[in-house]
Amino acid sequence: MLGNPPILTIHRGHRRPDPALVARFRGAQTSHLCDVMEGRGALDYTIKPLDPANAVFAGPALTAFAYPADVAAMFGAVHEAQSGDVIVLANDGFTRTAVFGDLAAGVMKNKGVAAFVTDGLARDKAGIVATGLPVFCRGIQPNSPALNGPGIVGAPITLGDVYVRSGDVIVGDADGVVVVPYEQLELVLERLEQVRAAEKRTESLVREGATMLAGPAKVIAQATIIEHAVE
Repeated sequence: MLGNPPILTIHRGHRRPDPALVARFRGAQTSHLCDVMEGRGALDYTIKPLDPANAVFAGPALTAFAYPADVAAMFGAVHEAQSGDVIVLANDGFTRTAVFGDLAAGVMKNKGVAAFVTDGLARDKAGIVATGLPVFCRGIQPNSPALNGPGIVGAPITLGDVYVRSGDVIVGDADGVVVVPYEQLELVLERLEQVRAAEKRTESLVREGATMLAGPAKVIAQATIIEHAVE
């Protein structure tokens, strides 16, 4: 790179979704959201809840990018966060040190942050769980990071193979995390109701003894059958 970047860069002024729209995503099942969005939208499967019993959340994204082994961006995001925000911190999947710990979880909880999501690692698991903050990460690593930068807050990031911008809505449950783009919020909510209704109908059929689902049954009915003589 040409010269050293600033220790911390903060981008402000991103769009914020209507709180009423965000509220309608709370409790949405991540698999249903993916069904709505053409089967996509979920972060990489390795990003999982630290406490599956406390994994349900929804809120607008506040993005950040942390250089390896550094937490300047993470604390910059805490400073910028508004109540209800989900801090989404890309760390290039760095695994030599943690990028988050129990003290950071505590200050996020105090700030009203709804959840913390990273493609990096955390430490102090018991302390994090005790704060009650939903946390999604790739795993636990006791090694400590530095506070030297560089770090960026508020700019678009790619995390878990998904493009994320501040203002997108982030939804989590025990299965994982889904990103709903800002421009698609109303459409996704409309289609979500359709998915839920179809799911209920199918669940009812299964409880009544169905041995095949309608979609796969159509494919099987159109299959090419090749009979082989017994040799």
